[in-house]
Parts: sequence; structure tokens; C-alpha cells
Amino acid sequence: MLVVNAGSSSVKLSLLALGDETLAARELEAPRSEVDPGQLQAALSSGLGEADAVGHRIVHGGALFRAPVVIDAAVEAALRGLVDLAPLHQPKSLAALEAVSRALPGLPAVACFDTAFHAGMPDAAATYALPVAWTGRWGVRRYGFHGLSHAWVARRAPELLGLTTTDGTASDVRIVSCHLGAGASLCAISRARSVDTTMGFTPLEGLVMATRSGTVDPGLLLWLLDRGALSADELGHALEHESGLLGLAGTADMRLVVARAASGDQPARLALDVYLHRLRGGIAAMAAALGGLEVLVFTGGVGEHAAEVRAGAAEGLSFLGVTIDVGLNAGVTDDREISAAGAAVRTVVLHAREDVQIAHETRRVLGATPGV
Repeated sequence: MLVVNAGSSSVKLSLLALGDETLAARELEAPRSEVDPGQLQAALSSGLGEADAVGHRIVHGGALFRAPVVIDAAVEAALRGLVDLAPLHQPKSLAALEAVSRALPGLPAVACFDTAFHAGMPDAAATYALPVAWTGRWGVRRYGFHGLSHAWVARRAPELLGLTTTDGTASDVRIVSCHLGAGASLCAISRARSVDTTMGFTPLEGLVMATRSGTVDPGLLLWLLDRGALSADELGHALEHESGLLGLAGTADMRLVVARAASGDQPARLALDVYLHRLRGGIAAMAAALGGLEVLVFTGGVGEHAAEVRAGAAEGLSFLGVTIDVGLNAGVTDDREISAAGAAVRTVVLHAREDVQIAHETRRVLGATPGV
């Protein structure tokens, strides 16, 4: 199974065996919405290995695609019609799809959507308090993103903690999944389903991110536009590419933010404090949506590698029962529980395995045919 994961800053190629072992992997730089088709084709032909099928991460499925689907000409056309909903993310996914299809013609391919895991959210979580006519006219609702990562957490965390039932399915455990990377979002998970999430109509809503602002008062944005301080294009660019950690600390790299904050750099200290303030508040909100919290999961590049961020988040969540072991938190190298002894909430660090989730969904759609 070849998995093509076009993310915020890279395109990851993974070749997985039937048992999900990684046979080969490549990661290509792909800043913003740009994919180099030549570089992608060269990577596919440089010993990555032969595949029997391809699973593609597609950021936005809109209201049309609520589950993975085999890609044909009609599906691809429909995906292109959704570019307006994710103009900075969908083109990268489609460029990768086009390049891989050209390099590997004839292979069955499946689109796996970041929005699909959230498609069944309760109406109360999915609905904005806006004119009802907007929903019918423009499809305005909270879609949510990072669904493939959150879906993996929903499968992997109960398995790691021994909370699966005798038939291997997840028990009714209440999980808050923290996908923290260049993009960042939280998800409230119950019965292996998304109950709420922090991203909404676009991947801009919610937490502070590397270069994205997260939630900002829409009145502020209208104020800037109304006074001609910024054009719509300038405002959109700033919110996507010049805000977040970069806007506050001058760097989008959490490692540098943490190091500079520790050395007394005030902009970095403020950036980290704002990041953690929003993160703690978001986790508490997700716990409220679940009616309680039993498992807290950190995943994604920052979630997996920034012990200071995990510690800072946990420090403000003791009222929920979150307490972590300092030594375990500092020494994470694989999927691991880092809860303090006797903690009411179990805290876990998981490697983000969107590739495994995509492979799982692709096999399911293709019927797990021999060789796939």
C-alpha cells in the first residue's frame, strides 16, 4: 500500500506491508500549497518499491464525501470543485494525486478525507449560529480537520492502554486527542467517534499554530477590512502565514520558541504562554463536550517531541485529573503512557500514524483484496 500524505509543509510517501509495517518512506518539502511534480515522480521511482494500491490524504471532503471513496474521473472532478472550501490545502492534495496517477497509472486509488471523521458530529457542535440560509447556499458549517490523525488516536490509544473489548473494538472511553504540529487541533472522542473539534469551516479556527492565528474575533477582522488597513488578500495571507508562533515570536519552530523562552526571550515567552493558554482552554472545552475525561493524548510533531508543551498543558489541567510523571514525560521515544501514579486521567503520547489509518481505510474500501 502506497500512502500519499500531503500535509501543511511536506508530502510524505509511505509504502506499507499488509501488516502495516513500513517498508519504505520519503518526505518531500512542499511549502504552502506547492508540490513539485518532478520531485514527487523522482521519489516514486527511486527505489520506494512497488505498490498494489494507493491511499491519498485529501484535506476536504465537504458535504459530498463523508467516508473514503475509490477515485475515478467523477470523484476527481468533484474534489476539484471543493477547492474553494480549502484553497490553501486542497490544491496540494490534488497536485499530489495528479502526479502519482501519472507516475503509477492503473493502480486503484482511494481518497481518505481529513473531514470524514467529524462528519457525524452532533448538530450542536457542527452548527454556527449564523443565518440558516447560509448553510443551504454555501454549505457553512464546522467541518473539522486532522480527522485521519484523530481517527488513529481513537483506535490506538485504547489498544495501548488495554481498554479494548474482547472483540477488539474500542470500549466507551472518553478521549481528548491533541494533534499538535504545524497545524493543530483537538478532538473530543467518544465510542471511537468525533463529538467535537476545534477546527471549523476552515483549518484556521481553534488553537494557535505555527503560522496560523487560530480563533480571532471576527469583529477585529471586519474592523481591519472596513478601515482599509488591509485588503482581503493581505488579511488572509497574514492569518495563514504570518501569525501564530511566527507572528508572536518571530519563528514558527516550537523548538526555538521553547529554547528562547527558557533563556529569557520575552516575545518567545509570550508566544509559548499564549499557545499553552489556548491549548489548556481547548482541552477543557473538549472534556466538557464529553461530560468528562478519561484519556488525554498528545500526537503530531509538537505533541510527540515537545515535553515542555505537554508539561505546560498538564500543569493547568490538574482540576480535570491530569497529572503526568516528569521522568516519563522527558524520556518519550515511542507510544507511551506518561501519567503520574494514581492520576485520574491517563495521559498518552502517540506517534501520528495517518499513514496507517489511510492504509486501513483504503483496504476497507477496496475490500482487502489479495495483495492489497
